[in-house]
Amino acid sequence: MSKMVKIGDVELGEFPLLLAPMEDVSDPPFRAVCKENGADLMYTEFISSEGLIRHAEKSVQKLDIYDYERPIGIQIFGDKIDSMRKAAAIAEAAGPEIIDINYGCPVKKVACKGAGAGILLDLPKMQKMTAEIVRQVKLPVTVKTRLGWDDNTIQIVEVAKRLQDVGIKALTIHGRTRKQMYKGEADWTKIAEVKNHQDIHIPIFGNGDIDSPEKALEYRNRYGVDGIMIGRAAIGYPWIFNEIKHYFETGRKLALPSLEDRINIARQHLDFSVRWKGERQGIFEMRRHYTNYFRGLHGFKPFRTRLVESNTQADILAILEEVDKKYSEPVMA
Repeated sequence: MSKMVKIGDVELGEFPLLLAPMEDVSDPPFRAVCKENGADLMYTEFISSEGLIRHAEKSVQKLDIYDYERPIGIQIFGDKIDSMRKAAAIAEAAGPEIIDINYGCPVKKVACKGAGAGILLDLPKMQKMTAEIVRQVKLPVTVKTRLGWDDNTIQIVEVAKRLQDVGIKALTIHGRTRKQMYKGEADWTKIAEVKNHQDIHIPIFGNGDIDSPEKALEYRNRYGVDGIMIGRAAIGYPWIFNEIKHYFETGRKLALPSLEDRINIARQHLDFSVRWKGERQGIFEMRRHYTNYFRGLHGFKPFRTRLVESNTQADILAILEEVDKKYSEPVMA
């Protein structure tokens, strides 16, 4: 029996699908296409607390949020408690619904400095940092983390209890350790241990390896989480959110996106990306999406190569026109 999931006063429906905060991916252009295709709650890319308090342009730009994205969370990371507290206040002033803390990033330059997943090696510090942020802001605070640093340091139930004790309103757990990075399989049994623990009453969201409606339903039923966060499977395939919802409701798979759907999304994403980041950067950051947008089109590789090598929006739009012509079926009378 599903119940309404709430983070503080933010209502997210019965089994929300969340878009993961992904660096250089979860920007406003990408979030726009995910929202349009069924994402219930989205997060910004993670933002450096040091960058925010120093007003670094790259960090401040990541605070851009738009009304149609709501509810949205701004995610921050850092290893200094005072900087994180100040950064939380700056993020709150940007007007999101939620402040999220990244305790999961496995990347060396982050984790090995004691931020992201690095803080999993110092639970008292994690607890103190979280408490300071919760005290600093009026908005609900959430956390995204991993199971532990490595297989020998998995204390995720203890982590969840401590974070809940200091006032976080929801927890997302990626079912891998820092050492695993993105390799191997995510272990959702440990996520379920947290969700099913008698002392845990905040919403618990699972993250890791959800790449199909069937898997989403299987994991929902098997592990009892309150919702699912989707990351890599949404890159170039924002349709996954509505596909999962349709499958939950009907038990049937939604028809795959048509060629027209794919081209329209690519155009829309590109247009917003160029407007938001400027032509050079906007085009560069679109590149990772083309393979998935056009996955399954036979003989697409030469087009993909040209799309990735093009440096102007006009060239890319012209190539998309060619794709449309080549793959469009003649309409039968």
